[in-house]
Amino acid sequence: MKLKRWGSLLLTCMLSVSLVVGCSSKSSGGAVESDSSDAESKMNETGFPIVNESMTVTGFAGKFFANADWNNIKLWQEYEKMTNIKVQWETVHKDNLAEKRNLLLAGGDYPEMFYASAFPRGDLLKYGKQGAFIPLNDLIDKHAPNFKALMEKYPIIEKGITMPDGNIYGLPTLFDPEFKSVLYGTPWVKSDWLKKLNIPEPQTLDDFYNMLKAFKENDPSGNGQKDEYAWGGVGTAGIVNYLRGSFGLNYNGTSNIHVDTHPESGKVRFIPTDPRYKELLQFVHKLYKDGLLEQDIMSVKSTEIDAKGTEGLLGVVDNVDPVAIYNQKGYVGLPVLKGSHGDQMYSATGSPLGNIGMFVLTDKAKNPAAMIRWMDYFYSDEGIRMFFMGWKDETYKEDAEGNVDYVDDIKNNPDGLSLDQAVGQYLIWPGGYYPGFVTQKYFKGAEGLPTSVENAKKAEPYVIPQDKVWPPFNFTADEQSELTGIQTDIYTYVDEMRDKFISGNESFDNWDQYVANLQKMGLDRYLSIYQSAAERYAK
Repeated sequence: MKLKRWGSLLLTCMLSVSLVVGCSSKSSGGAVESDSSDAESKMNETGFPIVNESMTVTGFAGKFFANADWNNIKLWQEYEKMTNIKVQWETVHKDNLAEKRNLLLAGGDYPEMFYASAFPRGDLLKYGKQGAFIPLNDLIDKHAPNFKALMEKYPIIEKGITMPDGNIYGLPTLFDPEFKSVLYGTPWVKSDWLKKLNIPEPQTLDDFYNMLKAFKENDPSGNGQKDEYAWGGVGTAGIVNYLRGSFGLNYNGTSNIHVDTHPESGKVRFIPTDPRYKELLQFVHKLYKDGLLEQDIMSVKSTEIDAKGTEGLLGVVDNVDPVAIYNQKGYVGLPVLKGSHGDQMYSATGSPLGNIGMFVLTDKAKNPAAMIRWMDYFYSDEGIRMFFMGWKDETYKEDAEGNVDYVDDIKNNPDGLSLDQAVGQYLIWPGGYYPGFVTQKYFKGAEGLPTSVENAKKAEPYVIPQDKVWPPFNFTADEQSELTGIQTDIYTYVDEMRDKFISGNESFDNWDQYVANLQKMGLDRYLSIYQSAAERYAK
């Protein structure tokens, strides 16, 4: 999935299935079902209110706007009226989220519900096995028809959220697989510069090199200075990811970015030691050496790139459509390039399953069945519309064909608020921290723009099939314990050496030593663990 900076989404994406629902007869799961039977009898199985007698639930959440008061925000006030469930929110800004949620769990003073708390997969399994997080399998099966329907429609969901012990401990952010532009899209090229310099859109790696060289040397902005950035991006990951498929890498997408299925052996391959990856870095090094990437790309600040973008001085933008962030029109998606070995594949896409730890019920939940119904509404069309759009004629308008858009006071706020800020007065989706289902009809961020849709359509013939895309793997507790140390060292070294090879601070003559160092860090064991995870997923 595209990892973009704009406030509309923090994509980080993905989906999976293997019909294992009904596993919560295990220890804590069975206890929850029996303990909650009285509460369930006081719950309405369908419709609103969810409970007839008002109930208050304690909830903790991460939020994007530090000054937002979730206890007084309209979304939750209106939903309380509909459900008879009041959530007493404790919130923390997302930058401090991990520290605060970990302190709550360590001290035992945690709430009934964690919402928008982005638990890592390892934590879901850890606290689930300890009994602090309750299994949701049976609750989904009995009381979450909307989410259950999505699992049945898209099998990757259940596979991706089910832990190795068979339990589901968290509900995810989901991205509609039909919403292609939120799952993938190539970088954006300034079409006016192509026309001015009489350059066709690039089709091969050589074309791409020559285009960037022309942007750098021929003053396409016409201001008499060579102040253009041919490639405008923060860090080297963006250009490397764009080119992965052109070098035959990442056949299973980028959710597990350093591994895929080797095309010949069928076994898990560690991409950063593959000869094709070396060729990829050598190509990007050539771009860097010849000045087609800014020489401080590894450390450039986003504010510097943004300033160039606002002035219209970026030939290629590695972000969402520049019209959304720089008010610069006329950019189009780059083609998927054909590599030197004949590969023409776009693999920089994740699965539609986002963070799977966005909604968690703890063993303190007094009525888990009611709370799973409370959450399930936001996986329905009606709930998605309210979550993203708000209320008809107040925050959005609807035309005769059923298309919706925000009212003018939100789109062109009279107080000068950005779209995210204006929406944030009523709703909590800006910033991307939420469980739920993101659809093209109701999501009005940059990825929903017609230009973004066209970009994705242009790339689509070359995008790896969704049934080949892996979600982030789930590991057993023992595997996770081993991986924590090995993986951190390996990934840090891979990123460090990627930039050194690209910049020329490390010679490619030392490639074999680089590979040997990774072996010393435990690469064989790392691969063995990922092989086991891939085999579990395939089942």
